[in-house]
Amino acid sequence: MNIHEYQAKSVLAGFGVAVPQGKVAFTVDEAVSAAKDLGGKGVVKAQIHAGGRGKAGGVKVSKTIEDVQESAKNLLGKTLVTHQTGAQGKVVKRLLVEQLTNIEKEYYIGLVLDRAQSRVVMMASAEGGVEIEEVAAKTPEKIFRETIDPAVGLSPYQARNLAFSIGIPDKLVNKAVKFMMGLYAAFVDKDCSIAEINPLVVTSEGDVMALDAKLNFDDNALYRHKDILELRDLDEEDAKEIEASRFGLNYIALDGNIGCMVNGAGLAMATMDTIKYYGGDPANFLDVGGGATEENITEAFKIILSDEKVEGILVNIFGGIMKCDVIANGVIAAARQVGLDKPLVVRLEGTNVDIGKKILNESGLNIVAADSLADAAQRIVSLV
Repeated sequence: MNIHEYQAKSVLAGFGVAVPQGKVAFTVDEAVSAAKDLGGKGVVKAQIHAGGRGKAGGVKVSKTIEDVQESAKNLLGKTLVTHQTGAQGKVVKRLLVEQLTNIEKEYYIGLVLDRAQSRVVMMASAEGGVEIEEVAAKTPEKIFRETIDPAVGLSPYQARNLAFSIGIPDKLVNKAVKFMMGLYAAFVDKDCSIAEINPLVVTSEGDVMALDAKLNFDDNALYRHKDILELRDLDEEDAKEIEASRFGLNYIALDGNIGCMVNGAGLAMATMDTIKYYGGDPANFLDVGGGATEENITEAFKIILSDEKVEGILVNIFGGIMKCDVIANGVIAAARQVGLDKPLVVRLEGTNVDIGKKILNESGLNIVAADSLADAAQRIVSLV
């Protein structure tokens, strides 16, 4: 789950991480009021769940109340298109009005899970304000890493190593260490999957603070964090993905025309790859899980068909936990309930697969039973 920048900064401040003063604003009047509290000036930042806001014109330095008012008017309601939003962009519905900061130098600090090591890694670079992917591609030697032992946590010496490596001024190293320790504490305590500060800045006044902040959270741990769950902004999420989450379905919308319904994330990825291999374009990633029920399958069909781009559906189910004949009956019931009028190819494998195929063939519905994933992918591509 993602949250907005101003929310991330509020979370981090609770762990002793230094952040600029700022207030969220939903209207122009609220933005002006916030700026008055900050001395009549401030940085007006669009709040959307996407990076690259500055390059897209979503960050305005405003040195007078009139500038703040104009910036707020221009940003609220604007569709901001960045490299992360896609061509459709995201509508700006809230702003962060923040104090102006006297920046001396920008840095990067981030925490991610290194799956190869099964450890959390803190990364740091002197190339702050630049996308870390770009730094990794062009100058990987400028990224420094510390792998963190989960039994010990981030050690102060590791934080100092990073601070010295990226050139934090000697007199500010202790502040930088405190910043990193607080960031790691927030990452672990709140079950984050990503914590990224870009840029981390040192100021003329000798402060070390997060000028921007991004926190992502592990959905599976949200039951432990009601306070974080309350920060969820449904306006920033795809309506189909929200509906899918209500039924325990993992759904991500894509740009193609072939709807996919699969059980298992790995199998879903393989299904999409095979569709692409045979010249098709998947319209979605949809994992109904290993214990799919008739209700799950019905809701999955509804969600897939709510996408106007979908011209056909491929169902690829491995009947391990659930038998293929049960799955076949569920697919038929769901197809009838939603009044399916588009090509449907079903590939079943596993327990009672022959019975399942027979049920599909004798259903009287326009369902094509495929013999393999490759066969299924070729059939649905030809049908659409």
